[in-house]
Amino acid sequence: MLMPASRIVSMSSSPAPTLPNPKPSVRLPRDGAGGSISVPTMDDILAASRAQNLDLSLDRLGPFFRITARSSVTGRELGRFEGLVRVWSRGKILHLDSIRLKKETLGMEKSIFGIGVFIGAVAIRHGYDCGCRIAELLAINDSDLYHSKLVRFYTRIGFKAVHEVTGSTMGDLAHMLVWGGVGTRMDADIDELMVKWCSRFKPRK
Repeated sequence: MLMPASRIVSMSSSPAPTLPNPKPSVRLPRDGAGGSISVPTMDDILAASRAQNLDLSLDRLGPFFRITARSSVTGRELGRFEGLVRVWSRGKILHLDSIRLKKETLGMEKSIFGIGVFIGAVAIRHGYDCGCRIAELLAINDSDLYHSKLVRFYTRIGFKAVHEVTGSTMGDLAHMLVWGGVGTRMDADIDELMVKWCSRFKPRK
């Protein structure tokens, strides 16, 4: 199963690199009193994934990255996420290109999207550590039913629709060249995502 992106490239497996530490240039979210809010670290996210029998690894090559999820029980690959960090007029942007999930993930949290939350959290934390402020994606419209599920899923985790790419206008051509299809363009503030997911991935005390 492929969502939400335009393309998947065949890549061979490679050892997981050392995951990056947060960079000082990234601003920490603030609470109402002006203090820093504790957000989930990469270690928190990986620990939460291990509790679901998931082993996650992050491979990087320049601005490009790939996150691979494997079952810690069988060692089989369950999914992968690909994207890149790009520099734009708004600063660094986390471009979420594609996610592929296997049928085995149907048993996780009774939803095909269960594993997507864990892979997505690693991607968002990676973008946060790289100094990205915005995450962007396309909820691709291959079918009305599946598209509506994608939009609901991404809305639930903190993304907002910013443009409908239908292919009916000249302005849509640039989007289609970047994303390889039509659908709903969605953005999210990475700081807000980190806070929103805090209770999901922070260890309980």
